[in-house]
Amino acid sequence: MKTVDLFRHTDNDGDALTPAGVAAAEQVAREELTPPYHAFVSTGAARATQMLEILRRAVNQDEVPILEEAGLRSFVEERWRDAAKAAGKGADLEAIRDRDPDLVDHESALLGQALERVFERLPDGARALVVGHSPTNVATACGSSRTRAATRSARSSVPPESRTDSTPHGGLHAGSRQIECRLPYY
Repeated sequence: MKTVDLFRHTDNDGDALTPAGVAAAEQVAREELTPPYHAFVSTGAARATQMLEILRRAVNQDEVPILEEAGLRSFVEERWRDAAKAAGKGADLEAIRDRDPDLVDHESALLGQALERVFERLPDGARALVVGHSPTNVATACGSSRTRAATRSARSSVPPESRTDSTPHGGLHAGSRQIECRLPYY
């Protein structure tokens, strides 16, 4: 089985983690990781890469490079923010879809293709740690063609804004692939 642990970056200011975000990433490193990892994958955003550096160091795998999969990052982040704001505080992916279905459907497909590329790089039995963004993490999981059927329930996940712990959205299984979506908020 190939596994991707998909995390949302912690608290940020612009494209850098805040001191609280760094502390939260360190807490994730202590409590949430399941090493060893074959790959560490960033969206290319500095805040995602910064969190991966913290996590990679915590599992003593500094020799494993951080790869960039820019396809995991939406290039219309402002549109996501606008749609989420229009959907209301604590909106889940379905509420955002109600406001902008073309955005969610198109981005889910694109982001899902990028996640497929991450899986394709992994040998059997390997695990990758990916740090991305929310709600695009859920859209990515939903857009993955090999996990689409298994992830339908993830579309109505608990909204990150109302979360009080780091409980993952859940494991998403499809054949020999597994996605663990985790959106930690400390």
